[in-house]
Amino acid sequence: MSLARLAAAPVAETRPRATYRLQFHAGFTLDDAVPLVPYLARLGVSHLYASPLLPAAPGSTHGYDNTGHDAINPALGGEPALRRLVAALRQHGLGLLLDIVPNHMGVDGPHNPYWQDVFAKGRDSQYADFFDIDWDSPDPLLNGKILAPFLGRPYGEALAEGELSLVAEGPTGLSVAYFDNRFPVRQGDADHILGERGALEAHDPKSLTGTARLHGLLERQHYRLAWWRTATDEINWRRFFDVTGLAGLRAEDPKVFDASHAFLLRLYAEGLIDGLRIDHVDGLADPAGYCRKLRRRMAAVAHHRPAGAPAGEPYVVVEKILAAGEAMPARWTTDGTTGYDFMDQVGALLHDPAGEAPLSALWREVTGSERDFHAEELAARKQILRDNLAAELDAAARALHRLARGHLRSRDFSFNALRRVLAQLLLHMPVYRVYVRTGEPSQQDQRILAEAAGAARAQLHPTDHAVLSHLLFWLAEDRPRNHPAGAARRDLLAARQRFQQLSSPTAAKSVEDTAFYRYGRLLSRNEVGSNPGLFSLSPDGFHQLSAARGQDFPDALLATATHDHKRGEDLRMRLAALSEMPDDWAAALRGFLAASQPLVQQLPDGPAPQPADAAMLFQMILASWPVGLDVADRAAVEAWTERLQGWQQKAIREAKRRSGWAMPDEAYEGAAQDFLRAVLDPARHPELARGLQDFAARLAAPGALKSLAQTTLRLTVPGAPDLYQGTEFWDLSLVDPDNRRPVDYDARRAALEAARSPEDLLAGWQDGAIKQRLIATLLAARAAHPALFRDGSHEPLQAPAGTLAFLRRHGGQALLVAVPIRGLPGGATTLPGAAAWGEASLPLPTDLAATAWRDLVSGEAVAAGPALRLAEGAWPLRILLAS
Repeated sequence: MSLARLAAAPVAETRPRATYRLQFHAGFTLDDAVPLVPYLARLGVSHLYASPLLPAAPGSTHGYDNTGHDAINPALGGEPALRRLVAALRQHGLGLLLDIVPNHMGVDGPHNPYWQDVFAKGRDSQYADFFDIDWDSPDPLLNGKILAPFLGRPYGEALAEGELSLVAEGPTGLSVAYFDNRFPVRQGDADHILGERGALEAHDPKSLTGTARLHGLLERQHYRLAWWRTATDEINWRRFFDVTGLAGLRAEDPKVFDASHAFLLRLYAEGLIDGLRIDHVDGLADPAGYCRKLRRRMAAVAHHRPAGAPAGEPYVVVEKILAAGEAMPARWTTDGTTGYDFMDQVGALLHDPAGEAPLSALWREVTGSERDFHAEELAARKQILRDNLAAELDAAARALHRLARGHLRSRDFSFNALRRVLAQLLLHMPVYRVYVRTGEPSQQDQRILAEAAGAARAQLHPTDHAVLSHLLFWLAEDRPRNHPAGAARRDLLAARQRFQQLSSPTAAKSVEDTAFYRYGRLLSRNEVGSNPGLFSLSPDGFHQLSAARGQDFPDALLATATHDHKRGEDLRMRLAALSEMPDDWAAALRGFLAASQPLVQQLPDGPAPQPADAAMLFQMILASWPVGLDVADRAAVEAWTERLQGWQQKAIREAKRRSGWAMPDEAYEGAAQDFLRAVLDPARHPELARGLQDFAARLAAPGALKSLAQTTLRLTVPGAPDLYQGTEFWDLSLVDPDNRRPVDYDARRAALEAARSPEDLLAGWQDGAIKQRLIATLLAARAAHPALFRDGSHEPLQAPAGTLAFLRRHGGQALLVAVPIRGLPGGATTLPGAAAWGEASLPLPTDLAATAWRDLVSGEAVAAGPALRLAEGAWPLRILLAS
């Protein structure tokens, strides 16, 4: 069926058929997106999905460090530019989904007026309760103050070296300057110094007396300036994970919610936005309450939306990591997640379970480590709680200690005992967090806490078991007869909140930001939302999850690439192909490691790179090898190497073994960089460089085949497919910021308009146009048959080995999909055609035996019959619509 026959219909609802994510920043503004709107409409999406647009720190390339809530970022063009973009979207029948950040704000620098006011006025600031600050710290140096750990060296050194000085700036007229940062001086001190002749000069740190006066002044402020490293042990306010430049916001406070959402609700009421994506929902004190409240507020202003705006219920999705067996809570009243769960499911489906055992053995062989992923995660959790979140762990333990002191049965539980038991519970949490507020916990939360407690109990001394029992009672139980009242109840809720808001960053920092970079059995499974310990997913499992999504969250987003992914969606599929050739990969990796051994440097603390880092690097080299690149093309290799080098440095630092962000080991990182450049230099090691090129060529076509299957599933199973910018061509991007590079839209426009036959696209698959045509074809089908794709059933079919097939049915409409999930026979460097199916056929339900079909890829009619012969299509996948 031609794209013309399946042209996108004007958007009629707030809920999307398909979204297209764009990353906005000063180099790509809202006005820059306007010329892309016709292309996006032609591609077939229903909504543009925008990265955060509120004011952010100057130079921000992502917007998650927002510094205000009442405007569109001037660096992006401000509200006038937003209105111009929305006008273009409406003209082409598209809606707008906006990413928002309710959990935190950027506070690194003088750009956040809320934060500056807190520095200036302390707990008397009208914004003092906006942030999660412990003003009653047991530390006498912090009681009534806020720690400001923004100095690059110890406070005394910074003061002595003259790095701190007074400037006539800021909300009180006077601030302490530290390079580009500003710390307001409280009003009384500012008035005195500015009003008295010579007082400003008297605080000049160029003299000893000036330094002493400046120190005395700083001691009287509402903050304590400190070295950045003190944050780990002493910070008295909640951060986003361990990022001191992002302060936690108390969205659970009604006045904070109102202040931070009034502008967004106005944008919704005026029809400028049509839905919201909630960033890091697990960071909020009460995700369920927040989501329900947001939906109510959006619904309350919906009657103001203009007639030309999309109609329907408010659309809200949340960024949520779901562990295996964890269900998205229905009581949140959201439309589902942003799609990490689908990214994990489809990725696992496309891994061959037969590769798990040999690849596990290979990893143990080359690294010399017996640790599986669970062991790596546990070690990482211990390190993160010790080295990154110690102050947060202390705060949670203090909250529990206050609770314990209020009860006769628990008042003898010491702070240290509670901290010890709490740490063990956090080590073994199988999910990011639970959501117990008041009332009986859900069955899911009960199961999760029981699992964590069982594992913790096995590690604790029997003398701590009573503490663990009380801890579980406080964190979960709330039977009516045990309801505490007054201050005791506030202490209970505060302790629960502390635990839950610590559980989430512990998981994220330990798993995504540490263990993912230590365990490299197959890096395609080390992705946001995935568990590298779970190697594959059966077809039956995939079908069950897809059907459940269609039943519970039919409008949830389906993603395979995001601004946060560790590896591009098609790069992962190249790696997944290794699961089908584990013996070949083992032989190749052994050869690469042996050949590169002379390039490894021996440093005092071990080889550089160490075997695990080298093994992961070889995976990334092979999987990200640019299509058609010859290693002799030094300019192209150099450009690619620069990108790989950025990934390599981040991987080494995130692993926190031989280097780290806090204390980079320049010698190790330099040696690893030299190794990377050497293995790709044919002048230094021609056999190794050519060997890598040859093996990379073997992965390209099998990876592309898996990518086409992945793309087909994302656009046909229940849910709303999300496309990340530029990924309609092959996506071989690396971790951010590489995955946020500029996109060549001229090439994509030209490819979409080219009238190439399916056979020509198959033959020239290397340019990525085949993937774009598949996307456009399926998006056009979704536009022409929205009820089928949103509300249709998901019915598994008995497919030949190595194939996944299913039906979507709604009313009298039907869609049949069959894709290869294992490699088809064919040349190692060519993408096989449909003939590779051989004589395989797909039996159809008896009630569809008389149904005639149309092949969406070729547009050709397919005769009715009791079975479908798979080899009759144009491409190595079948997508048929009942005609």
